[in-house]
Amino acid sequence: MSSLTANTRPVPRLVIAAPQGRSGKTTVTLGLCAALSARGMQVQPFKKGPDYIDPSWLTEAARRPCRNLDPFFLASPDHIRRAFMRGCREADMAVVEGNHGLYDSLDEEGQTSTAAVARALRSPVLLVVNTERMSRSVAALVHGYQTFEPDTWLAGVILNNVSRSRHEQKLRQAIEKHCRIPVVGAVPRSARLTIPDRHLGLVPRGEDDMLLPALQACRDAVEQYVDLDAVVALARSAPPLPDVSRSGCCPLTGQANAVRIGVLRDRAFSFYYPENLEALVEAGASLVFIDALHTAGLPPVEALYIGGGFPEMFMDELAANRDLRQDIRQAAEHGLPIYAECGGLMYLSRRIYWRGRAAEMVGVLPCAVEVTDRPQGHGYVIAESTGDNPFFPAGSLIRGHEFHHSRVVNCYADLPPAYRLQRGTGLGKGVDGLIYRNVVAAYTHLHAASAPGWAEGMVRMARLFKQEVMYNALV
Repeated sequence: MSSLTANTRPVPRLVIAAPQGRSGKTTVTLGLCAALSARGMQVQPFKKGPDYIDPSWLTEAARRPCRNLDPFFLASPDHIRRAFMRGCREADMAVVEGNHGLYDSLDEEGQTSTAAVARALRSPVLLVVNTERMSRSVAALVHGYQTFEPDTWLAGVILNNVSRSRHEQKLRQAIEKHCRIPVVGAVPRSARLTIPDRHLGLVPRGEDDMLLPALQACRDAVEQYVDLDAVVALARSAPPLPDVSRSGCCPLTGQANAVRIGVLRDRAFSFYYPENLEALVEAGASLVFIDALHTAGLPPVEALYIGGGFPEMFMDELAANRDLRQDIRQAAEHGLPIYAECGGLMYLSRRIYWRGRAAEMVGVLPCAVEVTDRPQGHGYVIAESTGDNPFFPAGSLIRGHEFHHSRVVNCYADLPPAYRLQRGTGLGKGVDGLIYRNVVAAYTHLHAASAPGWAEGMVRMARLFKQEVMYNALV
């Protein structure tokens, strides 16, 4: 038995899964989080897999920051439970949205599937089934998912895209007779239950308040067509878990003597894992949040973290904020440590080209970025840091992911790469990341759990920069 099982704590929980993508699990998960929160419950949302966009909506629905659970980043079931229990502090219930199909995985053994996460958490699973053009066959489908990996606890079903009451009755009877698990909801077909898509998935929550009626529609549908009491009862049937969480999550302001790390966080740059921000604080940083669209100039910071997002959607507004762009460029020239991912790389380039238009960006990197209609890199990344990388020791092995429709063009200087890739596309030719002075900008998104030393490296570089600034001020 693991040494981590000495103390246990009850955490009501459910994993929301589906036979395949586009079945409606995001709609159901959003509706459940919103409806249960409206009842006064503290619902902690999680998203399985590398994702920023669905979590932005789950955060809005639950009014608690959504966290990610991914076996590719979290090396063992104990690590998954640790991350889960840490996120569930002071929560009444946890809801985990799966990705792809329940058993889909990078490997044939299923070690990175939603089912693997459910088993690690010993969690009941609610299967959301798209029942369009299906009746009695639904029982064969559900039965197959019950028996494919018997250790996966399939506890109930929610029917989606039900056409009318007769259709619902046939579906319910077939499942309850042949599968002997409850149908806890039947959601009818409705165009109102749709959040607009973009090439990476849903449009991020922070971009447009006009999209909130779709979230309200998800809540209304769940409140009307799902038995919430039955859902909560299933969640409460989950056994206690080892309480392997740390003593407490730190505030993002950090300690009084911490180095100040700026974080661009706004409508253009919103792709941040909560765990990354927490890791920086735990390593000794105080975070200073900056709106790249409106903040007039760079506030006093000793390092800068620029996450991903959709800067092309706001490139005119980013270009119009000349003071901030100029301050970042000058700070980089003076050695300010900057870590940028994907959209951050685009922002640090000289300009962005998109759909026949161009906009000036920061200009730290001697290149431009072209946004295309086709994906240029999509999926998990395994990277090895180079000797020139200021944030990692040479040879550090990092797991991350990439989702980008842009590529670097017109690069007139031969800058060293940040990573050699064992898996992934990055900049192409087996490398990712451009290094200029103390700037690292790459397409790879990192998760603190699978990038050991990243937060410590950021804080170390920030302290060195702070010491140098203080020394220069004295002389």
